[in-house]
Amino acid sequence: MPGLSGSGGARLVPPGHDGPMGVVVVDKEPGWTSHDVVARCRRLFGQRRVGHAGTLDPDATGVLIIGLGRATRLLRYITGLPKTYVGEVALGTATSTLDSSGAITGAWDMSSVTYDAVCAAAAGLTGDIEQIPPMVSALKVGGRRLHAMAREGIEIDRPARSVKVHRFEVGPQVPGEEGVYPIEVDCSTGTYIRSLADDLGRALGGGAHLRNLRRTRIGSFGVAEAHTIAELGTAHVLTPAQALRDMEQVEVGSELARLVVHGLALDKVAIGASGGGPWALVDAGGRLLAVYEATPTERVTAAVVIERS
Repeated sequence: MPGLSGSGGARLVPPGHDGPMGVVVVDKEPGWTSHDVVARCRRLFGQRRVGHAGTLDPDATGVLIIGLGRATRLLRYITGLPKTYVGEVALGTATSTLDSSGAITGAWDMSSVTYDAVCAAAAGLTGDIEQIPPMVSALKVGGRRLHAMAREGIEIDRPARSVKVHRFEVGPQVPGEEGVYPIEVDCSTGTYIRSLADDLGRALGGGAHLRNLRRTRIGSFGVAEAHTIAELGTAHVLTPAQALRDMEQVEVGSELARLVVHGLALDKVAIGASGGGPWALVDAGGRLLAVYEATPTERVTAAVVIERS
């Protein structure tokens, strides 16, 4: 059909037609909020129910996974996947937002800091660490987002949260930019890269801020398969089963499938599931029927049912 190959800002699904169900992997551009991307995809794909897995700040770019229709119920399983980021840490200045969008709040002469010292400090920020969420984050406290309070000049105490930094690599100084180092981070969900940059500066006896943040991967979803909003087409919509490709998938026969689409509790051994779950239950054709989760017994229960009876 005309107009379905690429968006160019136009609606991809004709009025009166059901929009697709699944996920799209967006390469978010700078200046867009995650909510902006959701709103545009809602219009492009003709879906009322649209959501995203893992907020990206407006200045940040990279992988943002958008759920369409009933597939929005699967986003919680994608949000929890490990993530990879690249960016740059600028030593010598701290900012109000911990990144380059904020006002400078402190300055230090850190010209004597060596590359080896930066690498050693980064190594000290790997593993299980505690982070205090920045006031400019999208985290909700008492029903309000921290960044909304920050815009009003309000600062509140935030409890530290446990996160895991699997890898924090620092590259050689950017040519011609003293004290600026490229970084690449593999981390658990909930990790604030701007806070890592700030902590790195403090560990080196001064201050630092983050710039040019780009998320390159969420689980197995990388920038190589991501598309800008202008490039998006219906051909880029991944099925619900493809959306959960990082989850163990269990194929069930037709008789069990009839029970699954009703969301009935099942015996773990009977469906052939192993490990601790959750499990994506698919039919012989590879369609995702439901996601089942473990219980304290050998029974497993439906957390999300996608295909209805």
